[in-house]
Amino acid sequence: MKKRSILTKLVVVTAFIALASCNKEQSPTTGWEYNNSKNGGFELVPYFEQETGPGLVLIEGGTFIMGRTEQDVLYDWNNIPRRVTVSSFYMDETEVRNFDYLEYLFWLRRVFGTDFVEIYKKALPDTLVWRDKLAYNEPYVNLYLRHPAYRDYPVVGVDWLQANDYCAWRTDRVNEFILIREGILKVNPDQSNADNFNTDAYLAGLYEGSVKNDLIDISPNGQGTRKVKMEDGIFLPEYRLPTEAEWEFASLGLIGNTLYERVIERRLYPWNGHVLRTDDNNNMGEFVSNFKRGRGDNMGVSGNLNDAADITAPVFAYWPNDYGLYNMSGNVSEWVMDVYRTLSYEDITDFRPFRGSVYQTQNLDADGNFQKNDTTGKLMWRKVTVGENINRRNYRKADNINYLDGDATTATDNALWEQTVPDTTTQRDSLGNIIPPTVVDENTTDYMYKYAVSSMVNDKARVYKGASWRDRAYWNVAGTRRFLDEKQSTDFLGFRCAMTRVGSPIGNY
Repeated sequence: MKKRSILTKLVVVTAFIALASCNKEQSPTTGWEYNNSKNGGFELVPYFEQETGPGLVLIEGGTFIMGRTEQDVLYDWNNIPRRVTVSSFYMDETEVRNFDYLEYLFWLRRVFGTDFVEIYKKALPDTLVWRDKLAYNEPYVNLYLRHPAYRDYPVVGVDWLQANDYCAWRTDRVNEFILIREGILKVNPDQSNADNFNTDAYLAGLYEGSVKNDLIDISPNGQGTRKVKMEDGIFLPEYRLPTEAEWEFASLGLIGNTLYERVIERRLYPWNGHVLRTDDNNNMGEFVSNFKRGRGDNMGVSGNLNDAADITAPVFAYWPNDYGLYNMSGNVSEWVMDVYRTLSYEDITDFRPFRGSVYQTQNLDADGNFQKNDTTGKLMWRKVTVGENINRRNYRKADNINYLDGDATTATDNALWEQTVPDTTTQRDSLGNIIPPTVVDENTTDYMYKYAVSSMVNDKARVYKGASWRDRAYWNVAGTRRFLDEKQSTDFLGFRCAMTRVGSPIGNY
């Protein structure tokens, strides 16, 4: 993380105000001075651009052809080529390592282990994914996650839900570190249970923390100091899983093949050409990815191990692509955010495409106050209701996973939800939340996706991308896609985090 001090800039502005300079910036729309406590104290804080969070690389976005660039060997027809635009974003340089995940587990055990050990247990990877009825893999069951020899290897046995929980935890730890770095909070190793730093709870005023120096409040109605606000630009956006489009775009690394507005060579893999060996003079003929060459050949011949990895490999093994990302092809496959549908590429929007939107809002009590989970310290969220969004044109219901899905039942149900007219009197539950009119039970509607009955796909099927150490060369192609239930995990599936880029897609420096 860049060590630029945001608090220093705020202090400079405060001193600037104190000196009562005659060159204060004025509003171009009202003429009133900014940062003047005498006229209300509306603040204009200095801001340059988003800093790069720990472990992240800026991925400059753009347009590309998403989907099939190779023969559809399996005839799934699930990746029909489609031109889309991906906004700039950040992505982890490598897969999340065992050691990174152990840091997460250590924190959970330290904070929740005494009273709520089930939170720690819920986050544990399933190390039994290594077991094979006709193979001896017990050493990996016992050693792969925790032995220091594997600390730089990608974590596996993590399901989609656990990966999302890790991203949320990482968001809070990074933002807490920023507040400590900026001199706003003190280091507090004694956090426990609900008394732990959470970004949303802090912004909602529900976390005090061990305060060192709050910011100066220049509002005439203020208390002299105040907490950090989103408007200060200090907090980073959340860490999250990348969307399928983001992952595929980042994997291809077409920025290395762009001449003006032309992509001069379309790629199958994160590198040029149609082979999986390097033509570098010093490493001629070596594999550039960790995958399975053929039946019974995981790493090559003794004395000349080709990819030199029988299972996974350290996350910095092999060569990075043109964005500087390692192992975007091979090593482990990776979870992405999207819900799987065979024909998603026909339905998705061509700007920032994604299937899986479920809209939520913060839970409020009868007095309109934010509610906080007494166990974890996080704010409580709920799905939005149709009654709350009856005048919206862009969406009505919360769960839009099935939107434009194509089957008659879903299409009819979506139409019923969209045409719902609210009662003249608004009803509320015990928490003060609006109760929508009952037309269709969104949770029990009989959709065509009956898992293991009429389809292996349902609303819990999540996309994963890329080849792994178990896969043949075909899956190294960036446009290939597969799916797995969000509660399942394997010995070949890991993940890396992403973060939204705010402001300029290029960056100011």
